[in-house]
Order: sequence, then C-alpha cells, then structure tokens
Amino acid sequence: MSDAFVAFERVQKSYDGETLVVKDLNLAMPKGEFLTMLGPSGSGKTTCLMMLAGFETATHGEIKLDGKPINNIPPHKRGIGMVFQNYALFPHMTVAENLSFPLEVRGMDKSKREEKIKRALGMVQMEAFAGRRPTQLSGGQQQRIALARALVFEPELVLMDEPLGALDKQLRETLQFEITNLAHELGITVVYVTHDQTEALTMSDRVAVFDDGRIQQLAPPDELYEKPKNSFVAQFIGENNTLEGTVEQISGGRCTVKLDNGEMIDAIPVNVSKAGERTRVSIRPERVEFNPELGPDAHTLEAEVKEFIYMGDVFRTRLKVAGNDHFIVKTRNRADQVRLDPGAKVKIGWLPEDCRALDAT
Repeated sequence: MSDAFVAFERVQKSYDGETLVVKDLNLAMPKGEFLTMLGPSGSGKTTCLMMLAGFETATHGEIKLDGKPINNIPPHKRGIGMVFQNYALFPHMTVAENLSFPLEVRGMDKSKREEKIKRALGMVQMEAFAGRRPTQLSGGQQQRIALARALVFEPELVLMDEPLGALDKQLRETLQFEITNLAHELGITVVYVTHDQTEALTMSDRVAVFDDGRIQQLAPPDELYEKPKNSFVAQFIGENNTLEGTVEQISGGRCTVKLDNGEMIDAIPVNVSKAGERTRVSIRPERVEFNPELGPDAHTLEAEVKEFIYMGDVFRTRLKVAGNDHFIVKTRNRADQVRLDPGAKVKIGWLPEDCRALDAT
C-alpha cells in the first residue's frame, strides 16, 4: 500500500463499542482514480467516506493520505473537497461568495480568489450566475455550484456523498458524464458514494461493493457485472437470474449442477469447491436466448411465459424456469419480435460460460 494515494489499513468503526459498522477494511487507491463505494443503506460506505473526511473517527486501524496518517488531523486541515446531496451552500451568500469562502479560510488574497472563482465557475458552465443566491437557482444549478466550491481550491482529493440523489433522471445522467470528465481532465482523485448501481457502473474506474461493513468485491465495472464473486454482488449489480441446485461434479474449470427440479446444467465454479455443495447459479437476462441456436455446448430448458413487458428499447419477458417464477429474459426491440402471451411454452438457452455457480446464501 506504500504507493497508494488513499489507504485504509485494517480500519474498523463502531458507534456503540460493540457492533462494527465497518469491519477490518483494507483499501488502496492510486492518485487520479475515480472509485465508487456502492452498497445498500447501512452497509458502511458512508461511514468510510466520513472517516476519510474527518467527520468520524476510526475505532481501529489507520487512514492515510499520500502516505501520511490523517486519523488525528481535523477535517479543515485535510485539504479535501466535499460535495453532498443537499448542496450545503450558504443561502445568505451569492454564488461567488460561496466559492470565495474556502479560499478566504486558506488566507488567499482577493485577486487570486477572483481568478480561481472564475476558473471554477467556468468548469461547471456557471459563469453567468456568480451574483445570484442559491435560492435563485434550480437543483441542478445548485449542485454545479457545490461541485465548483469543492474544486475551487484545487484539492487533490474530492469526496462525493450521493451528490446526484435529489435530481431527476435526465439531469442526473448529464451531471454523471460531466463529473467523470472533469475528474479525469483535472487528474483529481474521487471517492464517490452511491446506492445507485447504474451510476456506479457508468462513472467509476473501480467500484467497491459494500455489504455488512465489508467490501464484498472491488473491481472495474465490467468485471463486477460479468464476473461477480458471490451471490450478493450478482444480485446487487444489475438484474440477475438465479437457479438453486447441488454441485454434482467439478473438473476442468467447469462444474455440473443438478437443479432442484432435476435438470442438469454446466457452469463456471466461482465459490463452490466440491460435489454435494448447495449452489445458486447466476445468469444475466441478456445472455439468455429464445429458441436458441448456440451450438452443442448450450443448455436448453423448457419455460412458461408469465409476463411480456414492452420497455421501449427492450422487451422484458418473465418466465417460469426450473421452478423459478421470476426468470427474466431481455431481448432487443426488433421489427421481427414476436409478442409472447402468458401461458405460452417456449425454449430458452444459454452458454455454460455465461453461467456462474455461486454461494447458496
């Protein structure tokens, strides 16, 4: 971890002295990385961000910034930019005064302050709003100003806690793109907290998936989605189909699973190690095909249509497969798409390499 710009070393956090909300966290980030901490409420991600910011103290372990321990350094001396969901702008100050505040605190002279404010407002395309107060701005504009204020003193590290949570979908997607571009352009390191998986996959260099105070998997977005390490990650990241069964045999990087309805399928063994183990097999909805022509390796199963949903760019079909009433298949909206009626019997299939045998719990 010696060359890490941000490092958590065996960090734990308890609020009551008994229950750990963060458990033995080890995490190293290089300079310039955009890392997202993703997880459900109560998983420990925001607590980690607050410990890094200095608003919470680690119960055990060490947090380092650029190789130096920062556990005992107060928040205002860490030189970290912060962006929150609620913007946290001073309502009685103009936009320019809000941006000037962190520079005044650092003792910067007026001409230098004005230069930096102009540059920061330019970054977020808000130069024309310098004289307005936050109440005269829309939610999206306020969030741009909050971002500009976090960047105005040119920090090397910016922390963002659900910054786009209060915005509508279209604006959120626009700002996701702008924030990512800006971070890479300026070469700043970003730790971003969200419970929105699409946001995490879209914006990040790497994603740390949290559950129960631990990182369940830390990987680039495509690896998280394509190669989940356990059932929690498979279920939490994107849509996922599961079929329950028992491992029959493992050999040559493949395992055979006997599903609970008696069907036999092959999968890649991820966290199963021997015959007789219970497993939950994971298959992504877009990897399943109707009336498949996938070659001799493919699995073909009988299915019954439960629901056929038009979603614009895709059709989402809910099926009953091997005893699972909520097996989803996603197909692209094409001119030749046949509408499937509930009760219809269909054949579906997929390749063994798209199927992962994960833990049963």
